[in-house]
Amino acid sequence: MGKQQHVGGTDRHSGSGTTADRPTDGGADARLALAQDPATPQMTLIELASDSSVPVRRAVAARPDAPAQALRTLTRDHDRQVRETVARNPATSVGNLLRLVKDADRWVRWAVAGNPACDESVRRAMVAAPDKELRGLLAETSELEPDLAARLVEDASPEVRERLATHTQDPDVIVALLADRTVRVRKGLARNPQTTAAQRSALARDPAVDVRAALVRALELDEADLATLVDDRSVQVRLALATSEIIPAHVRQTLEDDPDEMVAAAARDFRPGAVSSPVVRAPRIGSRRSGTGPGRSGRATR
Repeated sequence: MGKQQHVGGTDRHSGSGTTADRPTDGGADARLALAQDPATPQMTLIELASDSSVPVRRAVAARPDAPAQALRTLTRDHDRQVRETVARNPATSVGNLLRLVKDADRWVRWAVAGNPACDESVRRAMVAAPDKELRGLLAETSELEPDLAARLVEDASPEVRERLATHTQDPDVIVALLADRTVRVRKGLARNPQTTAAQRSALARDPAVDVRAALVRALELDEADLATLVDDRSVQVRLALATSEIIPAHVRQTLEDDPDEMVAAAARDFRPGAVSSPVVRAPRIGSRRSGTGPGRSGRATR
């Protein structure tokens, strides 16, 4: 292969102030090493983006200094893991992210959601996507444009609205979702630490048992709300209260005399750390183990 020059690097052979392209006609292992070498010139990386070896192309796709031309080629790669790697790469341009957010494979689409290079245009593509999981990942974003959050409040999927309810920091969104008729959505709000004391009081009196039970496990409450919940008509709620890690000791002591023996025993036998309490989880940005494995073929899955 003829010796070409790449402006901006250092020619290690001639010392001329430019970097010579390095041969890519060796074995797959040699080409992989070349794709991973920080000193490999940009023109060589562009050539390696069309390499016959998937690991080589994936190595180029993962580079934070990968040239835009190489990443553009790799967004059309037939291997799903290569495209997914591009979708995760912070160096990927907004234009390429917009292409990948419409990818036929769900794991590629979901990887876009976690890319720090996502901007408003990518989020707008996500909110309009037919993939409800992709919209759910968007709903878990801590800060959203108000009009996008408003669209998610009206999303057809209760799961999307629940994930928005659990993670939103927007006071207007919280107010809107408090009126949602779906129990799982209000249950999401019962786990959201951004709710006000007045909103938690309303949730403590929610007609749905699951909402009240989730609330006592997840959020600190005023004494008046705790006094009401100690006498809750539902054994499930009182049991959740008895085993909650965050209620004051005097509330648990009151539950030791609960008329339901299961609740009373749970209060008496409670040991901190012995019961797993639900927590608000970080956004699920398409996380999974690498590799295809069962049910993880390179074909489109949605």
